[in-house]
Amino acid sequence: MKAVIWAVGLFLPISFCSVVPAQHIKMTLGYGSISTNHFPAWMAKESGVFRANGLDVELVYFRGGTTAMMALLSRETPISEIAGPSVVSASLRGTDVVMIAGGVVTSDQWLVTRPDIKAAEQLKGGSVATSVYGGSSDFLARMALKKIGLTPVKDVAIVQIGGVPERLGALEKGKVQAAMLGVTEALMAQKKGFNALAAATQVYQASGVATTRRFIRERPDIVRRYIKSQIEAVHRIKTDRETAKKVLLKYLGPQDKDVLERRYDYASADERLPPKQYPTLEGIKNILESLAETDPKAKATKPEDFVDMSFIKELDESGFVDDLYKGRKR
Repeated sequence: MKAVIWAVGLFLPISFCSVVPAQHIKMTLGYGSISTNHFPAWMAKESGVFRANGLDVELVYFRGGTTAMMALLSRETPISEIAGPSVVSASLRGTDVVMIAGGVVTSDQWLVTRPDIKAAEQLKGGSVATSVYGGSSDFLARMALKKIGLTPVKDVAIVQIGGVPERLGALEKGKVQAAMLGVTEALMAQKKGFNALAAATQVYQASGVATTRRFIRERPDIVRRYIKSQIEAVHRIKTDRETAKKVLLKYLGPQDKDVLERRYDYASADERLPPKQYPTLEGIKNILESLAETDPKAKATKPEDFVDMSFIKELDESGFVDDLYKGRKR
């Protein structure tokens, strides 16, 4: 049996969240890809924003959003950074998972093909690398294939490979004929002779902050601290370019200076990473419309069913976010 501690009137497993010296609450945060989608969590960790808000956070990387979701639902992680499709799908299956902060609110991935595949017809009978079934790259791969007149699965197989580095590696080694890559990775691939065949871009709930309604009931204090950290980390990203680039280098590895600059500009743009961090209801609506093709439950729900905006709204209405951005220079 796991040891337990007494914290704010609740018994919680030490591995789940606990109090450490100096009144910091120790917790584990899961995320499912090595990409700028998780920039706010990285920044909050590296810049001390989490600790300033009384949180001692351990970041845990899971290979794919599905694994991150399993950890969240099993209470291994109280809060996780997970893409919208995973949150919606889990909720439709009857879980109490909910999105509490928007994170990234657009979809921007490219269907990148081998140098010898320059047209949609040439991709027929091939395969495209995604992260995991049901994740955001799987959703976007289907969108991109339809855009160029191909039927997912029937015309082009969709295979689970892993994160962006693994997908790019599989493409370079010829294990797949195409891969879903982020904008910057697609640019890098094009420099090597690969082809960006189609873009999947729309308002879309990409990686955001998710937890369970049960955890919100049990520990609203932790959720409130986390949301404040999220808002402050996003602000730090947008206003401290040099620190932000150092964080990207730590988590994404060495890269060409021009690529790093482009990656920062792309990842920090307001239309992609909004200052106020509300989940995007329009983006969730787009996810539901896609899922409705195969899941009747998606037709009977509305975007508001998958979010809890109360913590973001509380900070916003207090004037906290507006005060942060007074005199902002980019």
